Amino acid sequence: MLRNLITFAHGLLCFAIIALVLLQRGKGADAGAGFGAGASGTVFGARGSATFFSKLTAVLATLFFMTSMSLAWFATRPLATAPTSIVDTAPPQAAGGVDADAVPALPDAPPAGAESPPPAPVPATE
Repeated sequence: MLRNLITFAHGLLCFAIIALVLLQRGKGADAGAGFGAGASGTVFGARGSATFFSKLTAVLATLFFMTSMSLAWFATRPLATAPTSIVDTAPPQAAGGVDADAVPALPDAPPAGAESPPPAPVPATE
């Protein structure tokens, strides 16, 4: 249950981060950036104060990292402790296999020592 909830939240965070990154404007997106005006700042460009979108992206990236780590932790744990096969729940048998008294005889079956009747003749066809 918790694993499914975290997986769902992880997927939502993926799409939210993608949307926020696509909505943000790049550092060199000014009109003069194509002509070299964007390189007049520092090595990585002039940086003003962080916008709401950049702060929200950092928060979502942190949450994404946390859900990634928790899903990795869940992946190392067994899914359930209940038996996964009906064979695991069966009571142990004796070393000889199936007990003969436990298997009922068929009502029309001949006794164990009796001979079987001869096969019925096949009618001739013309």
